[in-house]
Amino acid sequence: MIAGAWLCLLAPLAGALLITLAGTHISRSTAAWVSTGSVFVGFAGALVAFIQIAGENPDDRSHLSTAYTWLGIGQFEVPMQILVDPVSLVMMMIITGVGGLIVWYSVGYMKGEDEERRYFAYMAFFVFSMLMLVMGGNLLLLLVGWGLVGLASYLLIGFYHDRPEATAAAKKAFIMNAIGDAAMALAFFLLISQTGTLSYSENFEFASTGALPTSTMNLVALGLLGGAIAKSAQLPLHTWLPDAMEGPTPVSALIHAATMVTAGVYLIVRTHDIFEAAPNVQHLAAIIGGLTIIVAGVIALVQWDIKRVIAYSTMSQIGYMFLAAGIGSYGYAMFHLFTHAFFKALLFLAAGVIIHHLAGEQDVRRMGGLKSVMPYTHAVFLIGALALAGIPPLSGFWSKDGIISAALADGGALGYTLVALGLVGALLTGAYTFRLYYLVFHGEPSELVLEHAGGHGSDHAHGAESAVGHDEHAHSEGPLSMLIPVGILAVLSTIAGFLAIPGVWEPFLHWIDGVAEPLVVATVSQDYATSAIAVVLAGTGIWLAQSAYRASEDLVAEGRIRTILEHKLYFDELYDALFSRPSELVANLLREKVEEPVIQGSLGEIGAGVREAGGGTARLQTGLLRSYALVIAVSVVILVVVFVAVR
Repeated sequence: MIAGAWLCLLAPLAGALLITLAGTHISRSTAAWVSTGSVFVGFAGALVAFIQIAGENPDDRSHLSTAYTWLGIGQFEVPMQILVDPVSLVMMMIITGVGGLIVWYSVGYMKGEDEERRYFAYMAFFVFSMLMLVMGGNLLLLLVGWGLVGLASYLLIGFYHDRPEATAAAKKAFIMNAIGDAAMALAFFLLISQTGTLSYSENFEFASTGALPTSTMNLVALGLLGGAIAKSAQLPLHTWLPDAMEGPTPVSALIHAATMVTAGVYLIVRTHDIFEAAPNVQHLAAIIGGLTIIVAGVIALVQWDIKRVIAYSTMSQIGYMFLAAGIGSYGYAMFHLFTHAFFKALLFLAAGVIIHHLAGEQDVRRMGGLKSVMPYTHAVFLIGALALAGIPPLSGFWSKDGIISAALADGGALGYTLVALGLVGALLTGAYTFRLYYLVFHGEPSELVLEHAGGHGSDHAHGAESAVGHDEHAHSEGPLSMLIPVGILAVLSTIAGFLAIPGVWEPFLHWIDGVAEPLVVATVSQDYATSAIAVVLAGTGIWLAQSAYRASEDLVAEGRIRTILEHKLYFDELYDALFSRPSELVANLLREKVEEPVIQGSLGEIGAGVREAGGGTARLQTGLLRSYALVIAVSVVILVVVFVAVR
């Protein structure tokens, strides 16, 4: 089992290193398959570990494997170790399983790219980094993985580094995530000062037994929450995620659907003992999640970029996960993470098929009528849309509605408020998802669609010419390396929800309960009552989207509200005024008042002084013996006077 887990962790790293070291000695196609194969080898290792751990007693399913002492300072030691338990195994299966499908999809999507080797090395490195995050056996290794994931996402978002928008988006993502990284690091420093260790078990014992002051636990939990909010693009550190759509579409699917943005949810579940010792901070996580559901949902109503609509839906769905983790419904938080990975990756990759087919076009206003032109893509996209909207029996219905019922079971002002936010979110999800669906697939084919109805456009959204061979096009909609992963994800999006049917069969929830015991559990009647209301509201949202489309209107009419939503509630403008512009002003002042006159000016003055001293020294070298004798005599006199004075 542990051997399989180590294989899972190291296989993608080996793939990344092999591609990097081989360089141009391997073809771009070989690099693509090396990356894909390494991730699937990792999935095989995770599957072996899962099968073995599933056969054990539920109380014995946590295994810590230590390779060596990685860091030691005095009595403070950090071993290189991995933790294999039900929570980490769920993440391992998602990262390597869904990740493998996405990298496989990239073989067709990125074919013909000049920098194809670099792309696939980055993808394998990202998968390794994410695995390090979830498998690290202590808090420091978690932080290492956390930082490496930030680096890998920076490289992938800015893959098209010749485009200013891509480099700006990469820097924005990196800076936003660095804020969260710093908050987490400070929390860990505080833990070290109080406990002297970054071990999971020891710190969790300190937290659960109340051995640490409440103020300390609140500060540590706030630091962890800061890291989770930044990585998972929740309010107020959410603005990087929509801009990150500048990366290739498979990157959007891997980072912003299945793995990176769910790291914050994993962090809260993994460190739930710390959050339970700081209940106000845990409830703050739930509130932030609830607000993000609404904010992301209303902004998605007015987006025209197909990938940005899906990106805002990601923010909203992760808001549900934060809501669940914040009230202690850890099983449903992880279950929605699990199902979301399938249907959101499906939506991103299906959007990628469309973008690939339409010469890189992402504006839905230039689409339409694709239902008849791309029937396969239409079918799988519809499955993803229905799952996202929470329509039974698809996976999103079982996981999202379970979160709302858990909030109802929590009760009180907080619980009922969260129920309301979750239900409004269901209405918004149905509306913006099917607004997108109708604009893209229904109506008469647009000129752009007709232009590409008989062939293929550019390989992806940034205009590189497709080099996908005709022999790979068993289907007119794209290469098999793209269509098969999308089909697999459609099947998984359909059946994954059956792993937690309330009151009937709940193996997923019981699997997670062994690591993170829930604080709140809904009754079967609460489950089905909230589900009924949520489905009605989601259906209402779908009906509103359909009605607006048939009336040739948009869901939000032109006016002040639409303007506010199009500016994304002015978060970017606010941060620009509060942070960016003052930073630029201070930097310019320092350059004008300090760097140029003091640093650069002093360098010139020092150089001039050295030249003058050298010239003066040169002038002293007269070559006359009497001059040298005079200097020696004067020096002796000075030395005599000094010795006499000292004595």
